[in-house]
Amino acid sequence: MTLPVVTPREVRQDLIARREIALLDLREEDPFAKAHPLFASQLPLSRLEVEILDRVPRKETRIVLYDNGEGLVSPAGKRLAALGYTNVRALAGGLQGWTDAGYELFQDVNSYSKAFGELVEARRHTPSLPAQEVQARIDAKANQVILDARRFEEYATMSIPGGVSTPGAELVLRARELAPDPSTTIIVNCAGRTRSLIGAQSLVNAGVPNPVFALRNGTIGWTLAQQSLEHGQSRKFPDVSIQTLNEARAKARDVAYRAGVRRIDAEGLADLATDRKRTLYRFDVRTPDEYAGGHLPGFRSAPGGQLVQETDVFAPVRGGRIVLADDLGPRADMTASWLAQLGWEVYVLEGGFESELATGAWKPSEPPHLPVVEAILPRALSEALADEAVVVLDLAPSPAHRKGHIPGAWFAIRAQLAEALERIPEGKPIVLTSPDGVLARLAAPELEEIADQPVRVLDGGTAAWVAAGRALETGLARAASDPTDIYKRPYEGTDNAAEAMQAYLDWEFGLVDQLARDGSHGFYVI
Repeated sequence: MTLPVVTPREVRQDLIARREIALLDLREEDPFAKAHPLFASQLPLSRLEVEILDRVPRKETRIVLYDNGEGLVSPAGKRLAALGYTNVRALAGGLQGWTDAGYELFQDVNSYSKAFGELVEARRHTPSLPAQEVQARIDAKANQVILDARRFEEYATMSIPGGVSTPGAELVLRARELAPDPSTTIIVNCAGRTRSLIGAQSLVNAGVPNPVFALRNGTIGWTLAQQSLEHGQSRKFPDVSIQTLNEARAKARDVAYRAGVRRIDAEGLADLATDRKRTLYRFDVRTPDEYAGGHLPGFRSAPGGQLVQETDVFAPVRGGRIVLADDLGPRADMTASWLAQLGWEVYVLEGGFESELATGAWKPSEPPHLPVVEAILPRALSEALADEAVVVLDLAPSPAHRKGHIPGAWFAIRAQLAEALERIPEGKPIVLTSPDGVLARLAAPELEEIADQPVRVLDGGTAAWVAAGRALETGLARAASDPTDIYKRPYEGTDNAAEAMQAYLDWEFGLVDQLARDGSHGFYVI
């Protein structure tokens, strides 16, 4: 499929003017992390149909696709047209065209949020302490609390000794409950820099009376200082008293007001929803557990700290509108204050939680028309595997495959099935699986076109295999595709090389200068 072409200059003009546009990088995460435009969002061809409906909800949105010569744009255009998207373009020259136009390329993931965090520190001189000084304070049993602003799962993997899990949007709400004495020093950490800087500056912006510092360079800095981390901790923030809640509400609302955040009620939300010419994102910024317990219909779970950190993932349509919901208030106000400074038109919803709520974890939208393909049940697959009569291809993300997959299954990336066929045993029927079976069903017709052997899918995917009481195996012993679907983050996990961690920090230190060279961001700092 040949798509209409748009030049890099036209895309940049749209971004600067804040006209709605979704600049989508169709490559896997690892190559994306090596080089991409500032406001590009990675949405791989492999997962296009299972992510696009939530990430780009308005079918008339101006979408610009690019790759780096891998041939991903044409099939992506066909898939988007089949889903009803009507305003899809190709970036002239792809990634190389952007470079040839003289425009800046950024590295890593969530780049514009990280660049913004560095800009905040440069403009506001966010106070911070080096790892060695924080360790000395721990050893001296100083009057302090250490608040970990990451997701709980990251905190549980590795944490600063004595740290308490307090994800970013919870900080202004919970800090005074954790440190009621104004003389208690509050230290905010994350894995690297961004969430600790934004978290600490949130407390400063809200006028918390305590001394506040970011842990300089987070757990990376701690590790490079050759200091020990804790693992498997489960300390979480407490509930808040009415007094603490009221104080946090007043402070957070003042910060949101200074950032230009607007407030709407249910009627105002309904008015925004009737505007078919603008994308509207609805996010619930509370914890995932609170969301599952009861949330407003139509709102997606997006804990506030992660929403600010991963805005490109949650909301790829630059220039769209965002509405935030929070039954307590401060988390939405603080999150909105940062999104506004990131250049978003953002609203906080007043009330709404008194009406009937939906329950359960957020689930992504499924494509409306899945292919009809031949399926095999878990029992039959188990028997076929016992006879070595089939080859299983697992299309799960590589971390999920490592965590658990059907015994004997090969890891494969959907967009690289032709290459995968060259690595797997020949002559046997192929069974495709994925976590819930949806991706496998989408991929089956594509594999049938290029494979000489029969293709079937596991009915219900790997989840059905587990539900049937079947065992999984771990690791990545059989790779039909290289695991480029995931970029190995130097700030996650416990096995990162010191050189990679230092290189990551050096990259972050240069982001403010990169923003200046790029010239398209439009960020401001209150």
